[in-house]
Amino acid sequence: MNSEKHLNARLVPFYLGEQRDLEGRTIQEIWAWDFEALECAHDYIQWLFPLSEKSAFNANAPIVDEAVIQAFQQDPRLRQNLLRSLTVMLRFYGLQRQERDRGEVMISRSEDYPIRKREWICLFDHNYLRITRILKCLMTFGLEAEAQAVYECLQQIYKENRDQIGGETFQHWTNAIKT
Repeated sequence: MNSEKHLNARLVPFYLGEQRDLEGRTIQEIWAWDFEALECAHDYIQWLFPLSEKSAFNANAPIVDEAVIQAFQQDPRLRQNLLRSLTVMLRFYGLQRQERDRGEVMISRSEDYPIRKREWICLFDHNYLRITRILKCLMTFGLEAEAQAVYECLQQIYKENRDQIGGETFQHWTNAIKT
């Protein structure tokens, strides 16, 4: 079995909490990390938000294929766990997810946003790439409403911080929800 297929075979069991990533971490352990761990570790984001494209920064990142995409689209446990991963990262960014009466999803700033934004809203921050990955992953796995809600929140944040976020970054976010 080549390494890409090996990583693919590990992804769904990892997401179901049945297997560890290549660093020996469970998804539950990553979800429990504090903000410092989420900021300083750079090899977990590809496991929480896998894509069908190779990571430029982590050669050991799983790359999803059609079978993994279908598994996420069909298994409510996988989608629920993906939403939990999203919640962890939203909290890191000072954002929160809410569902309205008719199941409409809304992403808004939490009360921690003024403090949390200092961690990621600055020129050339690596979290901008993470956000692009999150948006692409949500779209790939059928959580378009969540991706759109995150994007709408980011639009407002960009309007207020365009000098620190930059037009190129915002264009990547825009492209990510159009895939």
